[in-house]
Amino acid sequence: MDKRQFIKNCALAATLIPLASCASVIAAPASKLTNRILPVQLNPGDTVALVSPSKATDNMLDLQIATEVMQALGLKVKTGKHLASRRGHLAGTDAERASDINAMFADKEVKAIICLRGGSGAARVLPLLDYPLIRNNPKILLGYSDITALHNAIGAQTGLVTFHGPNGTGSWNSFNADQFRRVFFERELMQYQNVLDAKDELAPRQNRTITITPGKVQGELVGGNLTVLTSLAGSSYLPDFTGKILFIEDVEEAPYRVDRMLSTLKLMGALDKIAGFIFGECTDCRPSGGYGWLTMDQIFDDHIKPLNIPAYRGAMIGHIKQQFILPVGAKVELDATAGSFRMLEQAFQPS
Repeated sequence: MDKRQFIKNCALAATLIPLASCASVIAAPASKLTNRILPVQLNPGDTVALVSPSKATDNMLDLQIATEVMQALGLKVKTGKHLASRRGHLAGTDAERASDINAMFADKEVKAIICLRGGSGAARVLPLLDYPLIRNNPKILLGYSDITALHNAIGAQTGLVTFHGPNGTGSWNSFNADQFRRVFFERELMQYQNVLDAKDELAPRQNRTITITPGKVQGELVGGNLTVLTSLAGSSYLPDFTGKILFIEDVEEAPYRVDRMLSTLKLMGALDKIAGFIFGECTDCRPSGGYGWLTMDQIFDDHIKPLNIPAYRGAMIGHIKQQFILPVGAKVELDATAGSFRMLEQAFQPS
């Protein structure tokens, strides 16, 4: 994930607002938007769209595999016009990538939109999205990592519940495929509890959770990738954090950078507003150089424990092979003592 470039792209995105020929004026300040919108249901045999809002894919086999994955799940596939385009590291120009998203929300045949991959660049398209169109055509949007920019912007501007989970080119093992079917086809009120695997050890190490502060709390899920989330600070593309349950994850970030980003969330007032906290995986987040470093335990003790809200870490969320599919914007109950959370209500429109 090229997040250093992403931070630069966020600044550039602000300059693109005057160029948004097909996008509307921003619908409403995030703090004033209170009504959630549920997407239409997805069933086997329906058509899903593959779009690429972020980084380009340099291996055409990835496009074929993403298509075959959706077909194996029993779905028909429609591809964005610019899916295989490229401009530098991006999957086409900002206007091309935004137009594919807008077109698929407008397409009556399409029931869900699957993001091909993350990387960087999604923030550049935010001023070009047609938010009234999205609000009037609520559909499933699935992706993670850089797609955090879309989850937060669409949530803040429309209230639509979107889904944080595997990208089209991600790992579609049996766990992830089972999550997809249970969430979208069976519309199960999911219980998100890590699957422990002891392998050949007396006590399991993989997928362990650690309680930061015990307790239970209910609230709507917000969050995503920590780097992308904090890069949206100060914009109208973040939701109101008041009373929400914040989930975050990251990849290839040294602990001091995680500390700095949590400091940003603290300084912008987000951490003081949330009701609960879930940290997923920080994959390959290793310390490097200097006179030493804070441990991740110390970082959570400094930033999260003083909030005195239910909080835990280690959830199966992030840049890992097996990951939960989460309804961003839906109401859940967090049990930090048990290291789990569960959906409290349906995330889809009734049939």
